[in-house]
Amino acid sequence: MRFSSAFLFLSLTTAATAFVPVAQHAARTSPLSQAADGSNIPGPPYSGPAVKPILDSIESPDDMKRLDMRQLKQLANEVRWEVLESVSKTGGHLSSSLGVNELTVALHYVFDMPEDDIIWDVSHQCYAHKVLTGRRHRMSGLRQAGGISGFCKRKESEYDSFGAGHSTTSISAAQGMSIAKSMLGKRKNNCIAVIGDGAITGGMAYEAMNSAGYLKNRMIVILNDNGQVSLPTGTPSAGGVVPASQLSAYTSNLLVSKPFQDFRSFAKSFNKLLPSQVQDVNKRLDEYARGIVSGGTLFEELGFYYVGPVDGHDLDNMIPILEKLRDSDSNKPVLLHLKTVKGYGYPPALEASDRMHGVGKFNLGTGVQVKGKSVAPSLTSIFANALIDQAAEDRSIVGITAAMPGGTGMDIFGRRFPKRTFDVGIAEQHAVTMAAGMACEGLKPFCCIYSTFMQRGYDQVVHDVAIQNLPVRMILDRAGLVGNDGPTHHGCYDLAYLGCIPKLTIMAPSNEIELRNMVATCADFDDGPTVLRYPRGTGYGAETLEKLFGYKLENGEVPTKGEILEIGKGYIARSIGGFNNKESSSRGKSRKDRVAILSFGTRLHESLQAAQEVEDMDPSLGVTVADARFMKPLDVDLVRQLADEHSVLITIEEGSIGGFGDHVLHFLALDGLMDDGNLKFRPMVIPDTYFETATQYEQYERAGLNSEHIRGTILRLTKRMNVPVLEEEEVEVEN
Repeated sequence: MRFSSAFLFLSLTTAATAFVPVAQHAARTSPLSQAADGSNIPGPPYSGPAVKPILDSIESPDDMKRLDMRQLKQLANEVRWEVLESVSKTGGHLSSSLGVNELTVALHYVFDMPEDDIIWDVSHQCYAHKVLTGRRHRMSGLRQAGGISGFCKRKESEYDSFGAGHSTTSISAAQGMSIAKSMLGKRKNNCIAVIGDGAITGGMAYEAMNSAGYLKNRMIVILNDNGQVSLPTGTPSAGGVVPASQLSAYTSNLLVSKPFQDFRSFAKSFNKLLPSQVQDVNKRLDEYARGIVSGGTLFEELGFYYVGPVDGHDLDNMIPILEKLRDSDSNKPVLLHLKTVKGYGYPPALEASDRMHGVGKFNLGTGVQVKGKSVAPSLTSIFANALIDQAAEDRSIVGITAAMPGGTGMDIFGRRFPKRTFDVGIAEQHAVTMAAGMACEGLKPFCCIYSTFMQRGYDQVVHDVAIQNLPVRMILDRAGLVGNDGPTHHGCYDLAYLGCIPKLTIMAPSNEIELRNMVATCADFDDGPTVLRYPRGTGYGAETLEKLFGYKLENGEVPTKGEILEIGKGYIARSIGGFNNKESSSRGKSRKDRVAILSFGTRLHESLQAAQEVEDMDPSLGVTVADARFMKPLDVDLVRQLADEHSVLITIEEGSIGGFGDHVLHFLALDGLMDDGNLKFRPMVIPDTYFETATQYEQYERAGLNSEHIRGTILRLTKRMNVPVLEEEEVEVEN
């Protein structure tokens, strides 16, 4: 039988090395357990190479082209340690970057960025990519104020082909880039989408693959199959203690039914990417090389040429495979299935339940994370335990999350009620509509999703929940500014995008007591959909609740049982003169000296502080502070009372323009409460700009929403002093 020269070249060049399956990779000596001279380090303590000579010579990916295989492997080890050393000091998404370390080295060695495009889905695994693309010296500022982002960001580097932070966008973006390059006649058209680590569970990935197979766009999709399609894998739920996706089981079956491919077996199976006449000649050999698997894979049915599974930590095999895919003239989209280990190479990550997915600062030698002292539990855990209390008395209560059980408290709920906990993967649209279906049949679903991620399920909130007035309880964690994750993760917009929807009841707690009360209120309310939003952070603890908020706690302890609130009713949290009202008769004698602050959410703490500070500064001023509790329905009686008795009304919230303050202003205007000109109104909101990486406190400081800014607003409106107007503060933020 005669062979084409093309096939002979593919099958005979680059002899394959002996292959070691990924499962054995984790067990054998890790590259992190070797000193610079190659000797083993027993560890812990774990430590990296004393010097990084190969990495020191890399200023851009072009510098990698001259390296041989031995040097590339050493570079991968040095990059891994660079990432570990940096993240141990700043915190961040660690294990995802460790899992794609070798892949990152291989991609930058084979392809030519920025002319070629590499799109990292979610992009929380991009730290090695940043190190290799000229940002190594900036890693000390990772996710810090004035530093670099923890995600890919187009304005940060020409090597960041596409910005991300949310999930499942890479294949669509790569397809768009491929189409554009073809239409514009660009010389090179290599667009690589790296997807996995949960992102492949999102429906948008399949929409994009369906489209790519139909349109036959040249692109490479790399499936980073690390078995972590839920964060963290292992949360007890109705699906068991397994990754929250049937795709994980499917790819696991592929690993059993097909051998890992080394370069030689890939060369034999490369037939479908060759010209048609060569395919005919080699069809029989191709069928033999692809083994006993018949019927094709899911990806082949979607129109992709499937290659894999391939060990994602083996540079000897990965690099020649990527080179052949790069050099192919075929326009057929390819899916390269890589099997990787999340947290690979760092034993503490491999031993952690979540593989150290997201970490704070940690001890590099031991992997132990540095935990700050907190006087109170997190609001997330308070919510979870309050929901457990309600669910213990009501068997119809269920919890739903979209691949974020740890972030939403569903891991806590799941340990108590695994059969009533549902993790749907990164599929917010599905989560919301599934909750609507549950509500139709009489369950009480609590759909727990980060505020920023609920944006992905917006149509379902309107169409499937609100229009049908179904009692779905939407719990929005991480409302407001979230800190170091930056603009992609801020929960600034929910009040604006949900506030315009009829039939929603929207509430926000000012502290942990109110949070427990609102969980009980949501559980009790069956007349329509409810939204409960709260920020990232902790409770205040008993001492602050008594001294600042004025609670009278029994035995000085924070109550653990929530009380049902009256829907749409707020309350006066602080009267003029403070809680004891001893100075109320001497303060605010005239209306022009009386100021009211109407807070929605946890800015109540800052409002109470500001009120006390203002009264301490000026004995003639009187400040009332109210907690609105509800944005919809708005407590119009409370608003009328504040407007009638004060000359200044200030609203404050952890949300953008178009939220709570605008609802209050709308009511004031329609009710005629501003017609006589005796009321000054000021909304304090998150300014109309994006807030980059920083701590939460720094971001609220820049947003002008801390106590000093409230105090300054009061003093300016009562003509006690001149302070910068809001427009000047906005310019300063943008610069």
